[in-house]
Amino acid sequence: MERETMTLANRQAEPGQYLTFVLGGEAYAIGILAIKEIIEYHDLTEVPMMPPCVRGVINLRGAVVPVVDLQARFGRRASEVTKRTCIVIVEVATQDERQVIGVVVDAVSEVLEIEASAIEPAPSFGAGIRTDFIQGMGKVRGKFVILLDVDRVLSMHDLAVLERVAQAPALEGAQR
Repeated sequence: MERETMTLANRQAEPGQYLTFVLGGEAYAIGILAIKEIIEYHDLTEVPMMPPCVRGVINLRGAVVPVVDLQARFGRRASEVTKRTCIVIVEVATQDERQVIGVVVDAVSEVLEIEASAIEPAPSFGAGIRTDFIQGMGKVRGKFVILLDVDRVLSMHDLAVLERVAQAPALEGAQR
């Protein structure tokens, strides 16, 4: 817990292994420790009255897992599903527990080791432009990879919505 509190306080990307993926033609990465697995994109169960970034839910070995379209989460149009589209299953920290969430990405690239010397701080664009979800900018082979803070990208407010999605089927079954 102490380490988690420290990470939350400074929000600087740490050197280590990152899963890189493509989203809208840009390279992004998430720390490998947050990744549970990568699965092929398959049919989702749509849940009514969800924000546009929530694609629906999947059944992952009996567990209901909400699936978020990162491209839509970033305010862009929803990702198109292709042969390379994947769902990256991540574990994010909530206030007192961990939540499993699927994230739609255009394609998974590779796992990279990014050294501290190759990580720049998140850029500052000025007032009104959010960068709190960016842990840093990794320099890889002469290009930048945006290192995402998965706990912030899927923020507490969004997690509350996603938690209700995951609980809805259980509640429906209890009411029958």
